[in-house]
Amino acid sequence: MIKYMVKLESVSKVKEFVNTISNFDYDFELISGSYTLNAKSIMGIFSLDLSSPIELIVNCDSSNPDLESRLDPFIVQQI
Repeated sequence: MIKYMVKLESVSKVKEFVNTISNFDYDFELISGSYTLNAKSIMGIFSLDLSSPIELIVNCDSSNPDLESRLDPFIVQQI
């Protein structure tokens, strides 16, 4: 499992984010407060408060350099 803080501050960023992670077979979860949702759900993401960074959990066995480079535009920090 890998955790990041991501920032999705616009509609275009959300669309780009979902399109990016949809190319991977991993399970992605976004956590905001007490809410946890499937990060591949664009409608779910729009139900969150996008004004501040959101925790992203990638359920995978090891780091994937391709995934990390594709997520880089959204990552605020790795946790």
